[in-house]
Amino acid sequence: MTGIPERWPALLVPGLTGSKEDFIAIMEPLALAGRRVVAIDMRGQFETLGPEDPTAYTCAALGEDVDELAAMVGEGGPVHLVGHSFGGLVSREAVIDGRTKFASFTLMDAGPAAIVGKREEAVRTIIKELPDLGVEHIWSSRFEADALGAGVPDEIVSFLRKRLLSNSLTALTVMAEEVLSAYDRTDELAQIGVPTLVLYGERDDGWPPHLQAEMAHRLDADCVVVPGAMHSPAVEAPATTAAALTRFWNEAESRFRTL
Repeated sequence: MTGIPERWPALLVPGLTGSKEDFIAIMEPLALAGRRVVAIDMRGQFETLGPEDPTAYTCAALGEDVDELAAMVGEGGPVHLVGHSFGGLVSREAVIDGRTKFASFTLMDAGPAAIVGKREEAVRTIIKELPDLGVEHIWSSRFEADALGAGVPDEIVSFLRKRLLSNSLTALTVMAEEVLSAYDRTDELAQIGVPTLVLYGERDDGWPPHLQAEMAHRLDADCVVVPGAMHSPAVEAPATTAAALTRFWNEAESRFRTL
């Protein structure tokens, strides 16, 4: 964007096998609304290095990273936080721990507890095969076939391969275990009082849409269902997703300023 950001900044956290690039399609429209928007790789993901210590990749440990990044992005002021899929579980830790004053929190295609359904099966396969067969096997046996079957352009397929193979093996394994064992912290999150949005694709194959709708009700949160989208609305329906986030963020800022 050009000029000086007039509104509070935002921090975007990707999912288990994702990266900052998952948000590319929404970055410009979000920034044009007058705010600084920062998307990250979590430690051990793609272009961000991480240690071999497995404890560095729990939701709690990664949530501490989110706290520190939010402090830098917001320079001590309020920050809008978005967590996609597993990134939602990580970001939830940062909101609940209370170390950072968040302007708002968005759970994007992230459920109340451990992932279920089709993506649960995929994660279990990763944990089972990763130690003996390696990341290259996971790519060629599952991710590549899914990408080609979806008609993803060759240059994007090449990027997806490079990204997956760049992940720390330790990080990928522990994060996969975390997304399968996460417990429901919805009631704790509801007590924090941070304006919350639950946003998901109408055909999400991660957490079933009805579970996310129930979570939104329990949180007394705003809820946006993105038509036609599956598990990655920022990629599959960027205009709708960016518009929903901008509207929610503007409303959240208005609430803060009238307190």
